[in-house]
Amino acid sequence: MEPEEILKKLKLDSEVIKHLKAVSDTAFEIAERVKIPVDKQLIFTGAMLHDIGRSITHDITHVSEGARLAENLGLDDRVVNIIRRHVGAGLTSDEAIALGLPAGDYMPETPEEKIVAYADNITVGSKRTSFDENIKLFEKKLGKKHPAVERMKKLQWEITSWMI
Repeated sequence: MEPEEILKKLKLDSEVIKHLKAVSDTAFEIAERVKIPVDKQLIFTGAMLHDIGRSITHDITHVSEGARLAENLGLDDRVVNIIRRHVGAGLTSDEAIALGLPAGDYMPETPEEKIVAYADNITVGSKRTSFDENIKLFEKKLGKKHPAVERMKKLQWEITSWMI
C-alpha cells in the first residue's frame, strides 16, 4: 500500500498531511545532498508516515501508536522504526517511560531514521524552520544542558557532516 493510500485510510487531519508532505520534501532534499548511501524510497515512505499515530492521539504516544498501526498494516520494520524513533533526536527507554511511552528503543540509528527525525525537527506545521530556531525552542522547554538538546545538536552535526 502506498503512503498516500495509508493516510487516506487512516483519515488523518489535513494539517497533519501538510506537515507529512513538508517533512517528506525536506527529508528528500537532505537525502539528495548527503554523500553517504541512503535508501531514498525508505526516507520518502518513512517521512510520509512518521506521524500516522496522530490519527489516534496528538500527544507523545503518537510514536508508539503509529508504530503499532504500521506493524498492523504489515509495513516494513524499517518504516516502523522510523515512526517509533522520529521524536527529537530520540528518547532513551527511561525518558520514554517517564513520558508515558512503553519501554523501548526510541533512538534513531540508521541514516534514514536520522534524516527523517532531523527533517521533522526543522519542520513546524508545514513550514521549514532553521535548526537554530528549533534548538532555542527545545532549550526553552527543556533547559540548555538537557540530554535531548545535546542529542539534537549531535544529530544536526552528523547530518551536516554527511553533506561535506
